[in-house]
Amino acid sequence: MRKKISLLVAACLMTTASLAGAETLINGAGATFPYPLYSKWFSEYAKIDKSVKFNYQSIGSGGGVKQITAQTVDFGASDAFLSDKELAAAPAKLLHIPTVMGAVVVTYNIPGVSKGLKLKVDDVADIFLGKITKWNDKRIADDNPGVSLPDKAIIVVHRSDGSGTTSIFTDFLSGVSNEWQTKVGQGKSVKWPVGLGGKGNEGVAGQVKTTQFTIGYVELAYAFENKLPFATLKNKAGSWVEPSIKTTSAAAAAAIKNMPVDYRISLVNQPAKDAYPIVGFTWLLVYQDQKDKVKGKKLVEFLNWSLHKGQKMAAPMLYAPLPESVVKMVEKTIQGIK
Repeated sequence: MRKKISLLVAACLMTTASLAGAETLINGAGATFPYPLYSKWFSEYAKIDKSVKFNYQSIGSGGGVKQITAQTVDFGASDAFLSDKELAAAPAKLLHIPTVMGAVVVTYNIPGVSKGLKLKVDDVADIFLGKITKWNDKRIADDNPGVSLPDKAIIVVHRSDGSGTTSIFTDFLSGVSNEWQTKVGQGKSVKWPVGLGGKGNEGVAGQVKTTQFTIGYVELAYAFENKLPFATLKNKAGSWVEPSIKTTSAAAAAAIKNMPVDYRISLVNQPAKDAYPIVGFTWLLVYQDQKDKVKGKKLVEFLNWSLHKGQKMAAPMLYAPLPESVVKMVEKTIQGIK
């Protein structure tokens, strides 16, 4: 009898030990824009807290919004903030947690032009409207003296999925072109006037890299990763500006003076002299009231880590860290997660 009791106690202790060491799986889905950085974060955080594992599906912001609204994931990710209508459709209060900022670059594949292409922002709009159709169009050539531009048709590449990168890019285009705003507008998915579709930032980068005479838009890190050139753009202040951590931060600095408490703000077309014109926050979408206490606690711990130690990993991966004033705001928001 004593032997049976001892075996039963031992079995219970083993079960308790295995439960104590059990892994908490936190599922997320959404934006491809920050995926390179998020992958790094999840990998590094697993070394700090071995009891938690993150499973993230890089399916585009549109998919992330749908999944968090349907509560099929523990967090969503989007580079487009939710509209009042989208927030109202959620079953409970959703919070926007800004994580980093990034630049959307206009990338291209022109044989013989490996770097240095300059484009006025209204010309970018007209290319994506299908009004400028040749690479040697006078409007492009005049801004690029000495550059051998081919007499070839421009092939536009855009996103085929619901995309926060598209939301940022079309927000920018709507701000520089009345025709774009009227005919196409801004959103995660739009009816493109011309071009080929690619899924995710990866898909657009792949299309541009493998197809000559193309032009597309991707997050800066994807351009570097794929060794793709990107255009220098003339910003709202009339300066020619390249995308970088510095010019991304300059855009944010001009905008965050008016930062709303829910962080739903556009950073495109800021008036600062050194501001790159196509910049955006990327957000994690988290329910304020967490149904699963264990997952909720682990998620809050990760969010606090990402807000401090995680920020140090942003710049080396070509994302701009959050301004200190925003960090302080987000700290309070995270404290409010129950």
